[in-house]
Amino acid sequence: MWIKICGNTSLEDARFAADCGADAVGFVFAPSPRQVGASLVSKITEQLPPQLEKYGVFVDAGFDQIASTVAECGLTGVQIHRSSDESLSSRLRRHFAHFPRRISILCALHYKDHDPIFDQQLRELGGNDALDGVLVDSSTTRAVGGTGTTFNWLQARNSFLRAAPHLRLIAAGGLSPENVKQAIQILRPWGVDVVSGVESAPGKKDPARVQAFIRLAQEAAVEIVAT
Repeated sequence: MWIKICGNTSLEDARFAADCGADAVGFVFAPSPRQVGASLVSKITEQLPPQLEKYGVFVDAGFDQIASTVAECGLTGVQIHRSSDESLSSRLRRHFAHFPRRISILCALHYKDHDPIFDQQLRELGGNDALDGVLVDSSTTRAVGGTGTTFNWLQARNSFLRAAPHLRLIAAGGLSPENVKQAIQILRPWGVDVVSGVESAPGKKDPARVQAFIRLAQEAAVEIVAT
């Protein structure tokens, strides 16, 4: 089970997530209570374990902004929310092909209950060879991430299993230590992503909740394999 702790604003929080066994940490470059600047993130990433994946979260961002931020901050992945450029992921993949380490590209897709086109959207993303995975988040008018609200896992389960079985689907939206095992048991995702569910305040992680979230997600993955 791939686990990403997102919305980090300090070296302390990002390093603690890594020490607890997270596979990836994320930094938000879009307007948000958790927004960080490239100069700060570059100082953080250079002090993190090399094997830890380091994602930048971008909203309505263009090619130049993403490419320059990845280079400046030493990121190993990008998470794209909303873009009017349909070729953005392909352009980034070609650009990143020259990097010494493969840069992962995730696209965020918001789940809406009883949305008839969700499966179609997943299939279309599954045909995009530039993408490494799709992060499925809850849909809200307040924010594009870190909303603290879940989507209907039971309703979405068939979409996860049917629409793009070869695609790495990452569950997000309202996850916490209290519900991550249930989400994994229902959705069977490739990975999970958490922001507000492990915070003591926006942008500040709660160490006990981070540790519990990672442990419980790992336990759920082991239990699924054993069944």
